Amino acid sequence: MNLLVAALCGILYFIGTSRLGYGLSQATGSPIFYGLILGLVYGEVEKGLIIGATIQLIYIGIIFTGGNMPADQSLAGIIAIPIALQTGMNVEVAVGLSVPFGILGIFIDQLRRISNSYWVSKAEKYAQVMDTRKIFHCAITYPTITIFLLTFTPVFVITLFGANAVTSIMNILPQGIIDGFSVAGGILPALGFAIIIMVIGKREIMPYFFIGFFLVAYLKVDVMAAAAFGFCVAALTMFNSIKQKQKEVN
Repeated sequence: MNLLVAALCGILYFIGTSRLGYGLSQATGSPIFYGLILGLVYGEVEKGLIIGATIQLIYIGIIFTGGNMPADQSLAGIIAIPIALQTGMNVEVAVGLSVPFGILGIFIDQLRRISNSYWVSKAEKYAQVMDTRKIFHCAITYPTITIFLLTFTPVFVITLFGANAVTSIMNILPQGIIDGFSVAGGILPALGFAIIIMVIGKREIMPYFFIGFFLVAYLKVDVMAAAAFGFCVAALTMFNSIKQKQKEVN
C-alpha cells in the first residue's frame, strides 16, 4: 500500500509541475486536488480536502514574479497530505509541516530550469545542422524525462519513508514544539489571505470583502450561500460599471 501511494504521489507531483497542458497544471498541481485524490485512496475524502484546501490558502496570494517560484504549493501538499492521513495528524500540524517542503520545491524548480537550459543549448547545435528530430527530442522528450526524475524521485522516497520518520519525530518532540506547529498552521492561511488582499485589494471594493467576512463569521452563512451572494454582488457591480461607461460615452 505504502509503495503504491508513494508512486502515486510521485506521478501526481510530476503531472502537476511538468507544465504538460499548461493551464491544466494549475489545477492538477493544487493541494486541494491532491487532497481529493489521496482522500479517496485513504478513505478520508473530507479530511483530505480540508488539509489540501487549508494548505492552498497559504499560497493563494503568491505571484510568480518574472516566472520565478517563491514557494511550491504542489510539493507542500503532496508531501504533507499523505503523511497527515497516514499518521492521523491534525490539520494545523499538517499545514505547519507542509511549509518547509514548499521551500524545498524552489530548489527542485531551479534544477528543472538549469536542466532545461542545457537542452536548449543542445537544440541550438542541432538547429545549425537542421536536425529536426533531435530538436524535437531536446524540446520535449529529454526535458520531460529529466523533469520526471527530478520530481518523482524525491516525492516517492519522502512519501515512502516519511510517515514512519515523522511519527518517530513527533513522539520525540516536546509538546511545546508540536503546539507551535499547530499555531503556525492556524496563522499561515490567514497570511495567505492577507497577501491576496494586498495584491487585489482596492479601497472601493474592500467593503465587499468585509461584508462577506462578517456574513460567514457572524451569520454562519455556508459556502454555497456565500458564493451565491458573491456572484450577485459581482454581477451588480459589473452591470453598474457598464451603465456608467455608457453614460460617459453618451
